[in-house]
Amino acid sequence: MRFLVRDRTLGIGDDYWIEDEHGTKVFLVDGKALRLRDTFELKDAQGRVLVDIRQKMSALRDTMVIERGGEPLARIRRKRLSLLRNHYRVSLVDGTELDVSGKILDREFAVEYDGELLAVISRRWLSVRETYGVDIVRDDADPALLIAVAVCVIHMAERERDER
Repeated sequence: MRFLVRDRTLGIGDDYWIEDEHGTKVFLVDGKALRLRDTFELKDAQGRVLVDIRQKMSALRDTMVIERGGEPLARIRRKRLSLLRNHYRVSLVDGTELDVSGKILDREFAVEYDGELLAVISRRWLSVRETYGVDIVRDDADPALLIAVAVCVIHMAERERDER
């Protein structure tokens, strides 16, 4: 499954569509303005909320939380020691951990589970500037979760860059 995201600097109140490889709008990232913490909803094309994404305010390290139906689904944190590449850990509520690594701000990174590739986020195979792809490799993967993970890590990396 391949999805196309029009690159835009994520920020409070930004909304943008994610399309499939045929140009059909599949997901809407709905940024919520005027909130104390960064908050997004990932919706399907009919406007149903698939997952909620929010910044965790009480965490020692920058943390984003993904919820489905009001229940926690995943927590995303930057790994402490990652000098040359961006590394994030996604901890799912069932105990599963995903590793996200690569050049997040360049939109060139991978999502892996136990060394197995789940998704590749890349601009490399697209001819349209300011667009990047989310290529989900496994058929049994949860597209909404993997897109939410991509939205989170890009947002966290951009916020970290802006704070420097």
